[in-house]
Amino acid sequence: MNVLVVVVWAPLFAGATLLLSELRWFRRRPLVDRVAPYVAGGAEPGRRALVSAASFGQVIGPLAGAVGERVARTFGVTEALAVRLERVHSPLDVTAFRIRQLGWAGAGLAGGTVVATGLRLPGPLALLFVVGGPLLGFLLVEQRLAAESDGWKRRIFLELPVVAEQLGTLLGAGYSLGAALARLADRGTGACGRDLARVRGRVRQGLSEVEALREWARVADVDALHRLVGVLALNRHAGDLGRLIGEEARSVRRDVHRELIEAIERRAQQVWIPVTVATLVPGVIFLAVPFVEALRLFANS
Repeated sequence: MNVLVVVVWAPLFAGATLLLSELRWFRRRPLVDRVAPYVAGGAEPGRRALVSAASFGQVIGPLAGAVGERVARTFGVTEALAVRLERVHSPLDVTAFRIRQLGWAGAGLAGGTVVATGLRLPGPLALLFVVGGPLLGFLLVEQRLAAESDGWKRRIFLELPVVAEQLGTLLGAGYSLGAALARLADRGTGACGRDLARVRGRVRQGLSEVEALREWARVADVDALHRLVGVLALNRHAGDLGRLIGEEARSVRRDVHRELIEAIERRAQQVWIPVTVATLVPGVIFLAVPFVEALRLFANS
């Protein structure tokens, strides 16, 4: 019981103290700190406490990043975390994400320890709960980001034919590449619209339109987008860029249609699995009855 109190309640107490230290009504500044700004050589006003949530994050951040990267690579995650976070427009940076993963791992450790202690499991099974709890908490956060990243790539792939056709129409109407991208970024509400808004921001920071588009393609990691950006890179060299973009849009639409047909065929094949099982089970029963009866007759004779 003493071990349970130390493992479970001590981290909870420390975490609650760090969170409450951010509130003014909980963390009253000592008299020395309040008088120090008015004394020669004193501290600056607004000096933060030695131990706070921010300072704790600065200390634990590098450790959480190193451990999280090592565990992620152990389970086969090779894509850089910074790229995935940028792809889904996450407000977290790498350090904040790894700290969140470490928090979930700690919660998993506490939960596994409570279960193992409360159920009085034997040693190997208790060790499985204690070790599996933090791994489960870590992998849940990692899997959530992976699913969000794959979903964002899928949305870009599905929206790309329409975006490409609109871009080709605007360029054919006399818009420049930068003006066309800005118009799509203002009017778009999907995944491509948000990404194009970031592309426009990168252009304002000094990149050219082609460089910003290539950066978008590298972050999005969609093959169709790489091909479209390759066509858009010919903006200053091709005279009929709208026709090339239209052909690329039709090519992407054919890819989407091909994947849709494949998904329909897979689902049609999956329908036959329960039908086959439901047909085979009664057939086997009907065949087994006369077979057993024939064996009984031969045995009696």
